[in-house]
Amino acid sequence: MAEAPRERPEHSVVLARFDGHVCARPKPVFEAITRILDPGPDARSDFLADASRSLVVAQGGWWYRAEYRVVPDERGSLVEHYLVNTSGREKRFGKPVGRGQLEKAPAEFDMLLRRLREELE
Repeated sequence: MAEAPRERPEHSVVLARFDGHVCARPKPVFEAITRILDPGPDARSDFLADASRSLVVAQGGWWYRAEYRVVPDERGSLVEHYLVNTSGREKRFGKPVGRGQLEKAPAEFDMLLRRLREELE
């Protein structure tokens, strides 16, 4: 598994943004997200967990990049999730890039938030 780049590639497009609160301090939230999302050493995708920036990135395929940020707030932590098209193309073979992933993203992010809340609150 290679390390994902810290910065979004030039010409990337944010396809979706989600956020939600977890009533826990940022460090344990960041550590839990890292543990949950880390694909392991044999993965075919790139992964980065940068504690100094509270940033977790999973990047793979020809277009996919998922970014997670943990931001402190008055209730604990705000978890932000960005789904990014890194290809610079909006369509492939006439279809929107990432359509299937976009359809699944809200439910998958809700599942992550539920798991974080169960573990940390």
